[in-house]
Amino acid sequence: MVRRKLQALNYHSADTVDIHDPQQVRALVLWLEDQVIRNYKIEDRLGLRNLDSPSWTDAFRKYCTDIDCPISPDEQLECLDWITGYAVRLEYFDDPEKYSKQISQELINNKREAPTVTSVNPLDNLDFQSDEFRNGVNSLANLLKIAPHPNHLITLEAICALITNSMKDKDLKKEGHPFPVMETDLGFDLGDYVLNQAAKVLRLLYTHDLRDLQTKINECIVAVQSVTADPKTDTKLGKVGF
Repeated sequence: MVRRKLQALNYHSADTVDIHDPQQVRALVLWLEDQVIRNYKIEDRLGLRNLDSPSWTDAFRKYCTDIDCPISPDEQLECLDWITGYAVRLEYFDDPEKYSKQISQELINNKREAPTVTSVNPLDNLDFQSDEFRNGVNSLANLLKIAPHPNHLITLEAICALITNSMKDKDLKKEGHPFPVMETDLGFDLGDYVLNQAAKVLRLLYTHDLRDLQTKINECIVAVQSVTADPKTDTKLGKVGF
């Protein structure tokens, strides 16, 4: 964050400054005071200008107090972050129009560079409030003998509910032929007819459990996809997308 603030302030070594190097930190604080903050008169900056002096730390403590830095000077890195942020605020308030124009231009450039996403979902092209869609819903309601609601989206929900309940009530299971499980080859021999038959039953129960587990896994996947799918259609709101 310090580096980004220094870049905004056009600091000459913003990309290479080492905030863990005491000498570079001292030089940076002096530059911020000289070029941006200017809290002291030039002659009063002597304490900060003596970068190699043992008393520089005391001058820095006084400087933090004079600019109302809320962070203890003992936390030098946190202090430096606050001071650079303070300098950015002062620079902005000197010419807010300049930076507002720059930000607006950056937003325009980012918008131009943003890729155009073309959805392949046909629902994205539907206008849920169009007369064509409304008439289609009402026509379907008449075919299913459902009284249309003034809000065609509620009518569409009733249609969905009717179809769902009809599919649940209808027995869609196909009749099959019984499979002679007990007559199939087990694949191994336990040396006892009763044990072999019991093994076949256990294998059948195990296969049934696996199938039930797979069904539950598929249901979980569908449930997750219904939440994470993009775009998401919300018929209650008549919207497509989040």
